[in-house]
Amino acid sequence: MIAFRLDERSGVPTYLQLIEQVRSAVRYGILRPGDQLPTARDVVGRLAINPNTVLKAYRELEREGVVRSFPGRGTFVTQEAPRPIARSIHEPLRRSLRRWIADARHAGLDRQAIADLLGLALRDAFEEEIA
Repeated sequence: MIAFRLDERSGVPTYLQLIEQVRSAVRYGILRPGDQLPTARDVVGRLAINPNTVLKAYRELEREGVVRSFPGRGTFVTQEAPRPIARSIHEPLRRSLRRWIADARHAGLDRQAIADLLGLALRDAFEEEIA
């Protein structure tokens, strides 16, 4: 089961953080079809957030077809949810990124500087694709 975490400093609304964490967990095979999400009550108790925030995130995920809610039973990942990225693809890339981050830290960059640099590189890469 997924354990949600929040980054209050990110500026990203709470419900969007929850949505992205579910999407990511599905993308990387942490959550699979049939897996149950934590109940809204559990999330509210763990994160001390408004129940409507959790319900809004779950409704959006349901609208996207990632999850389905069953009153009285819970919210589950659907069979139609996106298929996970194969480990053989994401594991080597993740190792490369860890090395790159270690090099960036060794060069004196802090978390925000690394995130900004990665954002610039992503933007450059995808702008080149469009051009």
